[in-house]
Amino acid sequence: MGKGKLAKFADMETYENVFQYPYSVIDDVPFDMKGKWHEQYFKNQNPIVLELGCGKGEYTVELAKLYPNMNFIGVDIKGARMWTGATQAIREGQKNVAFLRTNIEIIDRFFAEDEVQEIWLTFSDPQMKNPRKRLTSTFFMNRYRHFLSDGGLIHLKTDSNFLFTYTTYMVEKNHLPIEFRTEDLYHDDRIDDATKKILSIQTYYESMWIARGLNIKYMKWHLPRLCNLEEPDVEIELDDYRSYHRTKRSSLDKAK
Repeated sequence: MGKGKLAKFADMETYENVFQYPYSVIDDVPFDMKGKWHEQYFKNQNPIVLELGCGKGEYTVELAKLYPNMNFIGVDIKGARMWTGATQAIREGQKNVAFLRTNIEIIDRFFAEDEVQEIWLTFSDPQMKNPRKRLTSTFFMNRYRHFLSDGGLIHLKTDSNFLFTYTTYMVEKNHLPIEFRTEDLYHDDRIDDATKKILSIQTYYESMWIARGLNIKYMKWHLPRLCNLEEPDVEIELDDYRSYHRTKRSSLDKAK
């Protein structure tokens, strides 16, 4: 039997690779390491990559194994899930991995300008009823630009046709440079070997969705710092299935 939630939270309080700043305390507790991740935690000047909504942290940990000369930080508010990746990183002595437990809505409070080079969004909740909560919305793009290097890369990997379509409209409307886009990641002959190496990492839930016959979609684009961003004004068909532990929560067929 696995550890209970309270035991996991107790562990996390002792982990040197975990920083816990939920929304409820951040106003009262300044994050002193903002702008100092390289010097104070990683002890190097290697590029920093974030995984936002990291869940159990599998992707963060595996990316760090593939790229030991880069630093990876998994971000999520669900501490009991994050415990899995944080524990694995400690047991395996991974010094280029950290985890930040906080609300992504305030992610810009933890990193300084140009401190992050890439962002991964892996199987984010599509938030079909609330555009502002989508991690690929212009609301979040503007947050990311506070700390992402000018023209830094954003990766989206998703099973949601709704989120992928919305993000495509958002990127195209704002003329953000697309480096690669595919609606069927594991059956696209255009993917080079280096990209295959990264995209071969599969989370637990991704494996389940592939087993159900769902196409995995992937896109990466650059985010310039100075352009004005606008939301796309289009209606998009809602996903016609229910992902694991995810519901439409709406009787509508389409949403913006």
